[in-house]
Amino acid sequence: MSCTRRKIDQLRLQIPSFACVPGCHDCCGPVTASSEEMSRLPVKSAAKHDAALAEFNCVHLGPQGCTVYDQRPLICRLFGTTPSLPCPQGRGPEQMTESAVEKQVHNLIASTRQVLV
Repeated sequence: MSCTRRKIDQLRLQIPSFACVPGCHDCCGPVTASSEEMSRLPVKSAAKHDAALAEFNCVHLGPQGCTVYDQRPLICRLFGTTPSLPCPQGRGPEQMTESAVEKQVHNLIASTRQVLV
């Protein structure tokens, strides 16, 4: 298991989850992810990427929401769990992500090659 993979798995466990407003996808725009995170996601065609980007959506956003929710990138997991990335609907977990964990996520993002999801 790669060092980056272990870091991602460790950070995922430290980011709390919460229930989104059904049908909301206000934070599901195009994001970047590391190559390691991308390897966990289904491959989409360039045409599907272009169509999603034209609507400022994520290529993995489906009619019922995120189609890769269990494998979504760290940046997606942070949305709504930190003061710097608040949920547009005012939702969030009982306990927010610790600032040290958020910093670790941002450091990992800054230290890895990122590609558009």
